[in-house]
Amino acid sequence: MIALLQATGQALPEATDLPTRQRLVAAILAGIMLLTVIELVRQRKLREEYSVLWVVTALGLLFLAINYGFLIWLTALIGGVLPTSTLFFGGILFLMLLSLQFSVRLTRNTTRMRQLARKCALLEQRLEELEGKADKDIDEA
Repeated sequence: MIALLQATGQALPEATDLPTRQRLVAAILAGIMLLTVIELVRQRKLREEYSVLWVVTALGLLFLAINYGFLIWLTALIGGVLPTSTLFFGGILFLMLLSLQFSVRLTRNTTRMRQLARKCALLEQRLEELEGKADKDIDEA
C-alpha cells in the first residue's frame, strides 16, 4: 500500500507502523467486541440480523489493527491528515448509517402499528355490532 502511495506521489503520514502496544490493545478490544456480540446473540439479547453489522465492524477494526498500512493508504485516499482522523471519519460514517438503518426500521414499525390499530378498531366495531344483534335476538325471543 505504501509503495502505491509513493508511486502516485501522494504524501504519507509520518508514522508508517502502529506501535506494538497500541496494535495489541486494538486487537484485544476488537476481539472483546467480537466475543461480546457472539455472546449477546447466543443469549438472544441481540438478533442475528443486527449482529452481522457488529461482527463486520469488529473484524474491520481487527484488520486495521493488524494492517496499519491500509489505514495509512485509506487516509491518503480520502485526503486525511492523520490516520486517527480517518478512524473518526469512519466512526461517524458508521453511526450515520446505523441511524439511517434504525430510522427505516422505525418508520416501517410505525406504519405496521397504524395498520394494526385500524384493524383492531374495525374488529372492535364489528364485535360491538355482533353483540348488539345478539342482544336484540335474545330480547325478541
